[in-house]
Amino acid sequence: MLVVLAVAVALIAGPLRRSRAAADESAEWAERAELEAAKEAKYREIREAELDYRTGKLSEADWRALDAGLRADAIELLRRLDALGPGDDRGREG
Repeated sequence: MLVVLAVAVALIAGPLRRSRAAADESAEWAERAELEAAKEAKYREIREAELDYRTGKLSEADWRALDAGLRADAIELLRRLDALGPGDDRGREG
């Protein structure tokens, strides 16, 4: 009787464990995608600030202060991506 009960519990709980693992993987992939998008946006901001400096829209002091903040933000995004560990290539074009 106990063996039958154990088999029944295993059969019922198995898909629940797999779906939880899939949900965790999906959440990690979504977080990675969000961080990658934020990283690309931050890189774009850095390039735009440099262009604004080169075209005279920003003084050197303003550009240096802005650039330092943007780069610090980018480094934090890179650290968060590294903390997630190596990811797969889903969603990347190549």
